[in-house]
Amino acid sequence: MKLRRQLATLWRRAAARPDFSTGVSAAAEAARKTLALPAILTPVQFPGRLLPKPTPVNLRRFAETPVVRRAINVIKDRIAAMDWQVRLRRGAAAIEVPAAAEKLRALRQVLEEPNAVDSFRTLMEQVIEDALTGGYGAIEMEPTGRPERPAMLWPVDGASIRINPRWDGEPESPRYAQALPGQLDSAAIDLRDDQLIYIRMNPRSFTPFGLGPLEVAFETVNLFLSSHRYAGKLAANSVAQYALWLNEATPAQHDRLIRWWQDEIEGTGRVPLLSTEQKPEVLRFAQGTDADLRLAWQEFLIRMVANAFGLPPLLLGLESDVNRSTAGELTDEAFRGAISPLAHLLAGHITRDLFSKCIGWREFEFVFNDLDARDEETEVAMQVQLLAAGVLTVNEVRAIRGLAPLPTASTASEPALGLG
Repeated sequence: MKLRRQLATLWRRAAARPDFSTGVSAAAEAARKTLALPAILTPVQFPGRLLPKPTPVNLRRFAETPVVRRAINVIKDRIAAMDWQVRLRRGAAAIEVPAAAEKLRALRQVLEEPNAVDSFRTLMEQVIEDALTGGYGAIEMEPTGRPERPAMLWPVDGASIRINPRWDGEPESPRYAQALPGQLDSAAIDLRDDQLIYIRMNPRSFTPFGLGPLEVAFETVNLFLSSHRYAGKLAANSVAQYALWLNEATPAQHDRLIRWWQDEIEGTGRVPLLSTEQKPEVLRFAQGTDADLRLAWQEFLIRMVANAFGLPPLLLGLESDVNRSTAGELTDEAFRGAISPLAHLLAGHITRDLFSKCIGWREFEFVFNDLDARDEETEVAMQVQLLAAGVLTVNEVRAIRGLAPLPTASTASEPALGLG
């Protein structure tokens, strides 16, 4: 009981800690509710009205192994480094949105500088890491009430977020809660639907939680690590995998042979000569080849890890069956099967949860510019053809590429520019 009271006191102090991230007063700036790094205390959890994510503890350790780390970085680094933009939604005209230009600048500032510590890339990397590891990615969002900076964002440990299965869909009802490991539901921090972005990978109807790729590959990674450790011990073992059997040798002859071998033959490179009545027989304990390391089994497990993340084995270091004609196709497959879906999921959550629910500006959307085409020459040729056919205007193409529209005087000659 004394330990529980101490933990409760530490939690209250941490939750009541003021936000010194900016020099703006607390009345004009958002205050963070969730606690950073909540998994530093005991991992014991008690059942209650809030459902914790049933994720094995080893998932975080497995995410630090070389094969899994490579798979996560291939997806995470590609998305975090993408060019992006904030634009008006389809069907919304700039003249119908008051102060559209100022709102666009404000939304971009929110994403470029989400808080005093993180940038857009560091924020997204933490969220994608959690999403790929445990199927959860969480971002706390708090409105500031200032039009030049309408909200602030903080990354949240997704494993500490619990879901209220009895949420009635009302905006003021708490849908999520952050609870320390071992903390009761009564002491958890309640969060409304418009205060938290909770990204679920592979959502399913029978559970409120998502399913991360590493959860799918959990058993495979465990087998790979066991096989890898066995191969490492076998390769580092200096004991010979064979023995010399002398039939009907006396103990004295046996000891004499050992001394002679150690003194005269071992390490000298000389050819040993034996003169015995019976031919010595070599007894092998293993094959003495790379097959003892189970390299084919390890390669199969790496392929299974790649399948769980939606990546070709090429990107995890297996290049034996890849040539120049198939490498490009496999890279495109990785983009379409693993990178693009997660990027679209992130963009949808930012548009729906941050812009619409938290800030209330439903006329805007967040998009990644690199999702439609990876080949710059193909993209430029396609846009030139659409301009020539009159399907797109110059300003529409500039908007696709994240550029500002041309002045009004130049806009009037857009059809002539497109056809030319």
